[in-house]
Amino acid sequence: MLLVGGTGEARDLAQELVRAGVRVVSSLAGAVSRPRLPAGEVRIGGFGGVDGLRSWLLEHRPVAVVDASHPFAARISRSCVAACAAVGVPLLRLERPAWTAEPGDRWTEVDDVPASALAAAELGRRLLVTTGRRELAPFAALAGVSVLARCVDPPDEPLPPHIEVLLDRGPYTVPGELSLLRDNAIDVLVTKNSGGALVAAKLAAAREVDLPVVVVRRPVPAGAATVPDVPAARAWLARL
Repeated sequence: MLLVGGTGEARDLAQELVRAGVRVVSSLAGAVSRPRLPAGEVRIGGFGGVDGLRSWLLEHRPVAVVDASHPFAARISRSCVAACAAVGVPLLRLERPAWTAEPGDRWTEVDDVPASALAAAELGRRLLVTTGRRELAPFAALAGVSVLARCVDPPDEPLPPHIEVLLDRGPYTVPGELSLLRDNAIDVLVTKNSGGALVAAKLAAAREVDLPVVVVRRPVPAGAATVPDVPAARAWLARL
């Protein structure tokens, strides 16, 4: 089977399937320089859109595709829906549930990263931005703020002086996130609604210190049948 994505859920599913004797090919986008590799076979790099993925499916004939890519990797999810429909390969979307605001949270929800930059600039002057290294341009255009941008890898493009880059990779802890917020005088947190426990500590830390959080909503789902966790994905595969 083909397993798309380098999420923690994708790695967990690959591990279980390989142990069960299933031949798994995991496809990673190559967005991270040193990704955590899953069990089984691994390919790195895109397919070349819908046509490329359709050609790969015709050549390799997997019995199923599980799209376990990041909740904001909308392009590959759309490609999976179109290519699997064209070839007749069963497709499942494995997507962790989104975060929901809890009592004490001060969320401002927006539809995209540019809107998050504008909203954050209205709320504070010292921003912790965790939307990824490839989406810092809207924050580079802001005036009158300073930005601490946490990324796994360094950004490709030079950044203006008001943006400082912190290279770090989760999982994170609430005490660690509290220290980060306090030591850097952060007054606004900006995040995508990625869901999951790996990086959720920042939300708990923001809640504890009454910090406003700008949350980018997830993109519109691509249309595949969706399950929220690895056991549900295993059950779906067993039914095949």
